[in-house]
Amino acid sequence: MLYNGSCHCGRVTFTVEAPEKIEAERCNCSVCSKSGFLHLIVPLSRFTLLTGADALTIYTFNTGVAKHTFCKVCGVKPFYTPRSNPDGIDINLNCLDTRPKHIDIVEFDGQNWEQNAASLAHKSQD
Repeated sequence: MLYNGSCHCGRVTFTVEAPEKIEAERCNCSVCSKSGFLHLIVPLSRFTLLTGADALTIYTFNTGVAKHTFCKVCGVKPFYTPRSNPDGIDINLNCLDTRPKHIDIVEFDGQNWEQNAASLAHKSQD
């Protein structure tokens, strides 16, 4: 299925190809729990930024591998490059304009990221 997504103000818009039945991770790390990010990790080839490249800014911390992408206008993080899958893209399920009909939310222990990251590696593979 092809889903449309956006930030809050609509400056940043994108499409993502994902299954009809979505498995998303809810991570308990500091940045994800504070922002309410629900993770839909897909191969980068299934993502298209439609508008708003000029409205994006990036935040990094710790290793600098993850590229947390925010809209400069409204502050929403609709997607980012995850440390667990730097070859993929991680969509904030909450930023999809049409909610998938079937969503399974899986808890991910990001507070112990080093021990658990390998369980996500397959998500960015075609």
